[in-house]
Parts: sequence; structure tokens; C-alpha cells
Amino acid sequence: MEATNLGHCAYYFPTRDQFIQSTQDMKSFNINGTTLSISLFIDVTNSKELLESMQAGTSDPEVAFLNALLIPDIFPVLAAAHKTLVAKSRDSLTTRTLHSELIYNYSGTKHITESLKRCGISDCTTYILAAQFDATPDEIKAIEKLISGQEIDLKELEGRANQSQILKHYKISAPELGISSLADAITCRIAARDAL
Repeated sequence: MEATNLGHCAYYFPTRDQFIQSTQDMKSFNINGTTLSISLFIDVTNSKELLESMQAGTSDPEVAFLNALLIPDIFPVLAAAHKTLVAKSRDSLTTRTLHSELIYNYSGTKHITESLKRCGISDCTTYILAAQFDATPDEIKAIEKLISGQEIDLKELEGRANQSQILKHYKISAPELGISSLADAITCRIAARDAL
């Protein structure tokens, strides 16, 4: 792990290589003993219903729905998940649920409502990344049935990401991209948010 000095304490943040893919289908990731299952969907037609159930807390199983246009790579999602699990272990979640905390942490900002609106889904989102902590095989199947859309491989994230929207949201400059990847720039903001 890399130590990042955030003021009065050191915060250890895993490197890209330390996130281990735990299944052959490349959809589940081990984060310090907790599994994060991730699925990517295009042509989603029921995002309004998904959003309403997530906001009402009636989504069964509980799941985080993220706007996949803002996700160029899986690594920043894993970094946000790691940060979420650290907050849970310290009993310091900022939002009501573990899954909304994941969306909040992915945003890289401290504004909860803005984070959930921007990085979560809207009622017209057609490109969705679904993520769930410690999902059972039955819950993974339930999530796949919950979403009316076509599941695609996570490798398609980079080619489908909206770079101009990402640059604007995360305030990433051209010189920064000259020395860093888009995914690493987002991850830096996720890791450093609480120190800003």
C-alpha cells in the first residue's frame, strides 16, 4: 500500500495491483476481504424505476447504480469502494447506506446531493454500472434481472466514457493528463478529497 499524508495522519491507499480480481469472469473484486461485484449495462430502459427504488431504499437487493459515462476504468470505482469500506469500519459513513456512500466517494466532491445526482443515475440514464458489496450468487442474478438492459464486458468502460464530461466534473487539466491517465486523475481526487 502507498502512504498518503493527509494532514495529521497517514492514510494507506491500495495500489492498482493490490486490488485482486477474485473470479474468472472478472466481475468480482476482493477489497480487504470484502467482495465488490460489478456489472455494466447499456441500453437500459428502466432507469427511472431503478432510481426511485434506490432513493426510497426499497431496492432489493441493495445496489449502487453509477453513471457509467463518468467511469473510464474500474480502478477508480475500486478506490471509492475501498474508501467506503474504511468509512464503514470507522462508523463514519456520510450517507445513509454503504451503496450510496460508494457513489458519493466516486464523485470526489464533498457535496452529497450533487455527488449522488452527478455520479449516480437519473431517470433517463441508459448506461449504468451496478455495484454491490458481498453479493451472493442469487443476489447477482437478481440484480441482472432488475436491470432492463444489455450486459456488456467491463473492458468497454474506456471506449464508452465521456471524456469531456469527466474532465469538466473532476476539473482535470490537459497538463495533468500529460503525466497521468484519466482513471488515475480521478483516483487521486477520490483519495485526496477529505484533505482538501
